[in-house]
Amino acid sequence: MTPIAAQHAPRTRRRPGRPTALAALTALATLATLAGPTSLATTSGPRARAATPGAPGAGDPLFPLDGNGGYRVSHYLVELDWKAPRTAFPATATITARTTQDLSRFHLDFAGNTLRSVTVDGSPARTERDGDELVVTPSRPLAEDSAFTVVVRYTADPTQTRHRTDAIEDYGWIPTPDGTVVYPQPGGGRMLFPADDHPSRRARLTFRITTPPGVEAVANGRLTGRTEQADGRVRWTYDSPQPLAVQLVQLAVGQFTFVEDEGPRGLPIRDAVPDALVESTERYRSLTATHLDWLEERLGPYPFERYGVLVGDTDLGVALETQTLSLVPKADLLGDRVAAERTLVHELAHQWFGNSNGIRTWSDLWLSEGHARFYERLYSQDHGGTALETAMKTAYAQHDQWRRDFGAPAEPTEPNLFKRMRYDGSALVLYALRRQVGDAAFRTIEREWAQRYRGEIAGTREFIALASEVTDEDMGAFLRPWLYGGRTPAMPGHPDWVVTR
Repeated sequence: MTPIAAQHAPRTRRRPGRPTALAALTALATLATLAGPTSLATTSGPRARAATPGAPGAGDPLFPLDGNGGYRVSHYLVELDWKAPRTAFPATATITARTTQDLSRFHLDFAGNTLRSVTVDGSPARTERDGDELVVTPSRPLAEDSAFTVVVRYTADPTQTRHRTDAIEDYGWIPTPDGTVVYPQPGGGRMLFPADDHPSRRARLTFRITTPPGVEAVANGRLTGRTEQADGRVRWTYDSPQPLAVQLVQLAVGQFTFVEDEGPRGLPIRDAVPDALVESTERYRSLTATHLDWLEERLGPYPFERYGVLVGDTDLGVALETQTLSLVPKADLLGDRVAAERTLVHELAHQWFGNSNGIRTWSDLWLSEGHARFYERLYSQDHGGTALETAMKTAYAQHDQWRRDFGAPAEPTEPNLFKRMRYDGSALVLYALRRQVGDAAFRTIEREWAQRYRGEIAGTREFIALASEVTDEDMGAFLRPWLYGGRTPAMPGHPDWVVTR
């Protein structure tokens, strides 16, 4: 295969070389079947099994209709025929999955535009749409533990957005001056393609994006192909061999320059930068390898095969930990170094926390955002920022108020999911744990958490169990009051710290 640098020589830069360093969520899914036709048999004869509808959601307490029952996806192939900014275009999603029951119909999470057709194993399927639920009834029932393929043809609209009143703000397709970026968290990915959209559900992903001449496409994973077609359009193929949740997908189209570097042990680093922002953002983007070194020293090897920063040319001041390709808004890279590094370290830390080891339910978000904020602040205190203790004392003073307004760290409410409690409020829990067990034990807990659950799904219960295992004492007695309930416990070693009532 032609090296990527050769394929993009006019628009690819390479930084000067540097030395290479260095209780499961068993069944939250609801088992209640939907009202509808009588169940159908998947086999004939006296021992025929009845096929039943898959559940419409994974049963998450905050988003009960996120995710779906009756099957598990192994791979998404998403093909997008991009036309121009703010212009609808044809799209096709091919979903490879396996049933977990005898299945008469199933749901996909889908908030896209016009649905054109749906087939299951090549045969037309009946469909209904109800909000974000696409209900698919195949021409014949699907037997338990059987592979099947769904092809959904639809029209994608790169102007489709939604809004939240917490830290997420706008999400979905976010327009840029010459294209788009995607903000998929918490439900924006389903605007891009139909999916099993819950943080605990992960699958491999391949994007094939066709663009006009002079326009680049970038997405999660590795660029495995760039093909110029007879009409001058270009097809870009990106493959993510390590499974990812839909809330962590990324796709951007526009006029980009690709800037390449190496991290620890030769890890490929590849930034995608709008042409006009290459020079002005270089100073802070070039720090990624240093940030990788620092985090690997504390958490162990980076858990993916590559990394990069996608510079967002938007006015939306929100960064996202999209898997292997963090989205960082241009404003964060054009200002103060301390603020820029906080954002860069935060999103990079998420590659360990929330991406590699995914959360079981949305209520476990404190594990993802709390860890990212903790390491962001720990790094910042040694690189010109506020001392960690000072930041945590400030958070401690507000913790009871945050509990009343936004829910305890592990007891969020849906409208307040991405409020301050999930960030500094959850980092405070980790700070308290370190004060309680000592720095050496805390480092062991953190490194073991990152490595034991690499590529796995884990939640609050597993974290408490691991902390108890490492310290050889019941850490639930310490952590549960911090994570649940209405009052903030005393801070170990700081009897002088007070909570503002």
